[in-house]
Amino acid sequence: MSPRHRSSANQAGTVIAIVADVMAVILGLWILMYLLDANRSNDFVQFVHDAANWLAGWSYDLFTFDEAWARVVAGYGLAAVVYLFVGHAIANRVHRH
Repeated sequence: MSPRHRSSANQAGTVIAIVADVMAVILGLWILMYLLDANRSNDFVQFVHDAANWLAGWSYDLFTFDEAWARVVAGYGLAAVVYLFVGHAIANRVHRH
């Protein structure tokens, strides 16, 4: 395998890992903002909330806990863990080939 091909595979794997990390950070940031009762009329808080809703659309309300904070932590947290696990698994696979 040529050094140039190996370098591009490493770069692709790194990009995939960074994207997965950014997605997980956005979800984690929203969980933190929710738990700390951040001002939802703030533009940054609204941006993070909208991005987290889009990223966790498949997992939000998956669990039916009685407490709202538990639903937020479980729903958004699951999405963050899945993005980290799958993103880094794909990145490691790309790094090997």
